[in-house]
Amino acid sequence: METLDAVTFGFNLFKELNRKNNGNIFFSPASILAAVGMLLLRTRGATATRLQKVPLSEKDTDSSRIKAEEKEKYLDYVEKYYHASLEPVDFVNAADESRKKINSWVESQTHENIKDLFPDATLSSTTKLVLVNIVHFKGQWDREFKKEHTKEEEFWLDKDTSKPVQMMTQRESFSFTLLKDLQAQILGIPYKNSDLSMFVLLPNDIDGLEKIINEVSPEKLVEWTNPGQMEERTVDLHLPRFEVEDSYDLEAALGAMGLGDAFSELEADYSGASPRSGLHAQKFLHGSFVVVTEEGTQAAAGTGMGFAVTSAPSYETFHCNHPFLFFIRHNESNSVLFFGKFSSP
Repeated sequence: METLDAVTFGFNLFKELNRKNNGNIFFSPASILAAVGMLLLRTRGATATRLQKVPLSEKDTDSSRIKAEEKEKYLDYVEKYYHASLEPVDFVNAADESRKKINSWVESQTHENIKDLFPDATLSSTTKLVLVNIVHFKGQWDREFKKEHTKEEEFWLDKDTSKPVQMMTQRESFSFTLLKDLQAQILGIPYKNSDLSMFVLLPNDIDGLEKIINEVSPEKLVEWTNPGQMEERTVDLHLPRFEVEDSYDLEAALGAMGLGDAFSELEADYSGASPRSGLHAQKFLHGSFVVVTEEGTQAAAGTGMGFAVTSAPSYETFHCNHPFLFFIRHNESNSVLFFGKFSSP
């Protein structure tokens, strides 16, 4: 069975979300794949075949072959393989109360960073299954930015419009790639212990991002950020403090990527999950939240090298003062945990 990798899935989903969203974007491909894997556990027939075309890790693929005969076993598998649980709620008699219960759970799980995931009237008495997928990421930079070097600078949304941002700065050695043909550059910023890194793809031109998105392939993205392709360079880095919070109903986006059958009431077969219900995923909401500060993605204690003027004869400049792409990757497995675009403070 041929499967795509998480980078391909993440970038293709990003392109689909970007077509309908001019603002900031942030989501977790790895987390969404895990949720799709939960559906894959119990789908049958054409729906299972279609879902199996999405990229899954080896663990996910193996678990998807498990054929449980009872709904209780399905719940066990969901908890075992995905550390998730199914919560029974009464949509028929208490749709709004159920909505509030789900929202309250999401809020508590994300330390109140994601509120009202399901707005008013999004659930009704006809709702049978809701798939809620949330991500809350904490990370600390390997080398923190010194707060005293953070200054207000302009962030250019386009060539005519700018907004003030708090711009963090440090001059240090970073993994760096100059993409001459694409008129862009990529920088890797490691988190503590070097298991994870944030990669930033910055166009040379203020309004160059959309062109790059159209030209870049997932394969190129992997190639450019391969450790063998990047080189350690002294870089004068300016990165804005920023936060992105958003939620997406992924039914339409995944449908456009060829997974529509899984979310179609007429076609999807979830009889394994509940033989008499005609069960299908009517809502698939994904909520995500990220904060990027001097310490990392969330305040934490620690010390860092900070900004220092070095005697190096030359250095690269990497000033993120206009729209850029960023993604957080687990380096060993090459798995993209988060993918985002920052285009407006």
